[in-house]
This record gives sequence, structure tokens and C-alpha cells, in this order.
Amino acid sequence: MEFLFEILLQALGFLFEILLEFLLQVFFEAIVDLIGRSVAEAFRKPGPGNLRLAAIGHMLFGAIGAGISLLIMPRLYISVAWLSLLNLAVTPVLSGLLMSWVGYWRRKHDKQVIRLESFACGFCFAFAFAAVRYLFAAR
Repeated sequence: MEFLFEILLQALGFLFEILLEFLLQVFFEAIVDLIGRSVAEAFRKPGPGNLRLAAIGHMLFGAIGAGISLLIMPRLYISVAWLSLLNLAVTPVLSGLLMSWVGYWRRKHDKQVIRLESFACGFCFAFAFAAVRYLFAAR
């Protein structure tokens, strides 16, 4: 009887491992799907659409840009710790405002505007860029 119980536990263990592997694959497929939709939404013209996905896409672009910048400039320009934190808070806001102004100027001159030229997407891009540089740059 003990032998049958051990076989049953072994079989349940294998089923559990298969289930975990399946859930892991579904989880990563969902992430890849979200990334694909976010990137596509980021390039969409302003108007109806999913701004959240566009913001996620711009955050991905900001993080990728920061990663590339770390290859070129591995050190932070700001060496004082509290100034680095202040930079993490202020720079994305200023960048968002600048991109919003660029969008305003382009609309005023009848030029095509993309989502990055809004405060939200400009902020998201700059925040991801600043956060990755803050977390991974050499001090």
C-alpha cells in the first residue's frame, strides 16, 4: 500500500511540474503579447487608442535607450546621491512638459503629432530612462 501511495505522489509531482511549466510559458507569452501591443500602440497617432499601452511602450523604449546609453556612458553625471534622486523626480516632469510643448507647436503648425509628443508619453519615456540609469549606472 505504501508503494502505491509513493507512485501516486510521484505522478502528482510530475503533473504539478507540467502545470507549473505551462503556467510559466503562458505568463511569458502574455508578457510578450503585452510588449508587442505596447510597442505598436506607441507608434500610433494620437486619438482613439489605448494610452496605457502607448505609455508602456514608451517606457520600454526609455529603458532600452537607457541601457544603450549605459554602454556608451556607464557613469552618472551627477555624483551626489540626493541630487540623483532629485533628478529622477524632476527630469521626467521637465521632459514631459517639453514633449507636450513640441506636440503643441507641431499641431499649431499643422504638422503630424505622435504620442511621444504628449506629457504622459514623454514623462513615461524619460522616467524609465532616468530610472534605469539611476539603478544601473556606475557611481
